[in-house]
Amino acid sequence: MYHRPSRWLLLITAINVLFLSCEPIKVTEQKTEQKPYTRLTQLAIPAPIAKQQAFKAEYHGIEISDDYHWLKDQGYPTVDDVSVLDYLTAENQYYAKFIEPNQALVSSLVEEFKGRISDAETSVPWQKNGYEYRWYFRVGEDYRVWVRRALDSAEEQIILDENILAKEYEYFDLGTIKVSPDNNWLAYSFDTDGSERYTVKVVNLNTGEYLTDNISNTYGSLLFTKENNGLIYTLLDEKELRAKSVNLHSFGDEQPEDRVLKAEDDTEYFLGFHATSSGEYLVIKSGNSEATESVVFDLDDLTKAPEYLSRREQRFLLEVDHGNGFFYLLSNDTHTNFRLAKVSDLDPKYENWQDFIAGSDDNYLKDFQVFKDFVAVSNSIKGIQSLSILPNHKPAYDISLPEKVASVGLSLNPEFNQQHVRIAYESMITPESVYDFDMTSKALTLRKVKEIASGYDKTQYYTERLMAPARDGVAVPVSIVYKKGFKKDASQPVYLYGYGAYAYGMEPSFSPNILSLLDRGFAFAIAHVRGGDEMGFQWYLDGKLTKRQNTFNDFVDVAQFLIEQHYVAKGNISISGRSAGGELMGAVVNQAPELWRSVKLGVPFVDVLNTMLDASLPLTPPEWSEWGNPIKSKASFEYIKSYSPYDNIEAKAYPPMLVTGGINDPRVTYWEPAKWTAKLRATKTDNNLLVMRINMGAGHFANTGRYAQLKDSAEEYAFTLLAHGIKE
Repeated sequence: MYHRPSRWLLLITAINVLFLSCEPIKVTEQKTEQKPYTRLTQLAIPAPIAKQQAFKAEYHGIEISDDYHWLKDQGYPTVDDVSVLDYLTAENQYYAKFIEPNQALVSSLVEEFKGRISDAETSVPWQKNGYEYRWYFRVGEDYRVWVRRALDSAEEQIILDENILAKEYEYFDLGTIKVSPDNNWLAYSFDTDGSERYTVKVVNLNTGEYLTDNISNTYGSLLFTKENNGLIYTLLDEKELRAKSVNLHSFGDEQPEDRVLKAEDDTEYFLGFHATSSGEYLVIKSGNSEATESVVFDLDDLTKAPEYLSRREQRFLLEVDHGNGFFYLLSNDTHTNFRLAKVSDLDPKYENWQDFIAGSDDNYLKDFQVFKDFVAVSNSIKGIQSLSILPNHKPAYDISLPEKVASVGLSLNPEFNQQHVRIAYESMITPESVYDFDMTSKALTLRKVKEIASGYDKTQYYTERLMAPARDGVAVPVSIVYKKGFKKDASQPVYLYGYGAYAYGMEPSFSPNILSLLDRGFAFAIAHVRGGDEMGFQWYLDGKLTKRQNTFNDFVDVAQFLIEQHYVAKGNISISGRSAGGELMGAVVNQAPELWRSVKLGVPFVDVLNTMLDASLPLTPPEWSEWGNPIKSKASFEYIKSYSPYDNIEAKAYPPMLVTGGINDPRVTYWEPAKWTAKLRATKTDNNLLVMRINMGAGHFANTGRYAQLKDSAEEYAFTLLAHGIKE
């Protein structure tokens, strides 16, 4: 749950397809002989047994009971209940007993993962306000070093070394790094426990001295004022992980004295801000998955009254940018797949909006950025990504990309007057790449391909885009990759991944770690189920609220399709998903447990009904537009209850499972994986392995640092390999 990336700020990952069909492949009737598989079984030592403590509640005349309700510490976000901590500790100890005898495999995987990392990786430089910036890793270090040099100088200056900042902490996440308009100050935000409450520091880049200003309890985003004497930030509620206001802090003041630019009192709305590409306006928006309220401030004079571009009552989504005297507005007000409108900044009221790019049934407008001389737009046509350039006074055109079918997204483009577009590009067999498209020469220049240090031969791997027929006749895209020699005779395993929520499309991307599975005979597949936006915004709408079951059905139907097409045999598919994808895993393991060889549920949102009934949780009210409000609506209550994974655990056989969580996770609270594990262990009828790993010092995104993450990933991959009888 609560995997809430901005739909317009995410870099669009790529898809490289050797076979593409827009029609479902005809299912054959050929049968494959099925033999039972050896399963991972519970350890010889007793598994932890959580106590059952009766808890009942009634909604809409319907009683629900929850014997593991007590696992939610009533003092949350402080977790100090001894019985809760004892249970989590016991589960971690049981998990350790599982992983200990398999350390050789884990160590081998860690070395494979580490071997693919370029120890001295560096970014492609970018320019901003007279300086060139880049980051790099030192050999053996976990975190980035950020540097800059003046364009008229060859000398680089270290402006921030994350390794020094992270040295004292088990967990360290750099939220935002910003340089002031006069180039003299650096502001950065950081989180040291995974709770996603960031602290802000400001340092003088000329003297190295820090301001004594204390800015804490923020959401991470920062913006300097044009006068270089203050910061704009988002303040969180003291008790809840909810942005309650966007504030202006003047250096030298105490934080309680900060001016509130815009407050958000409605708990059903998220709050955020950004500066327009022109640098002229601050955009503050409140929103959920159905409505956006956007207000703009003049950055030259923040005391002037702001102007509303949209109100929440209008019930449409909106992203805003500005340049050359116009606001550009990406909105689904007139078309499901969005239109790009344009309006003068002198009179930007809604009735003056004019189509810049009209909405289209075929072309889904995903992202855009305004530059001085042109607008760049990211499109998707039936799941195929492209990027268009719309010059101010010349005809529009598409950028010609290296591969016919690929995913492409706008990368870091920090200067309004730059004459190139930086593009992020990758696929399931093409590592992360950075291209620059020159506006004058129309040349596309490859600036970087992420190095696979241990070596990588792209020609040894193949990828396909398949279309699997769902039970209601809809064709569901499937991206699959495997190593040369993979036999489509149902003799080899498949690792199937899914997400399907928040209009967050799981475009195929390159994962160096996945090579460890492919090299051991697996195929890796992504089921692009409804709930994401891979096939347009309607694809998302068809997987939310009362259509949520489509997401689960799609995933199961994709698996059945892969079985029928002899990519894999029934029962030889391992599956995985995180967050809302963990909810997907819980639903499909309830729905079709016989299909799966093993299941990995990462920080899984499995207790949907109870969480949506708990309005005290800060991230619940904004999510009602995604899942439904079971407090107000009996129909929503009954529908969520019908699929909520935790509420639908049954006394039957389940495949081996690995469940993960983080005690400081504010998105999927720790008790969701804990309750799922406790109830499943007490209810299931099999002897298959069930283990849970709770990170006691992190949150939703587990460990930080490029090397620190490898052990967790290696253990998870080892679980999957062991489930298939692969021990080395």
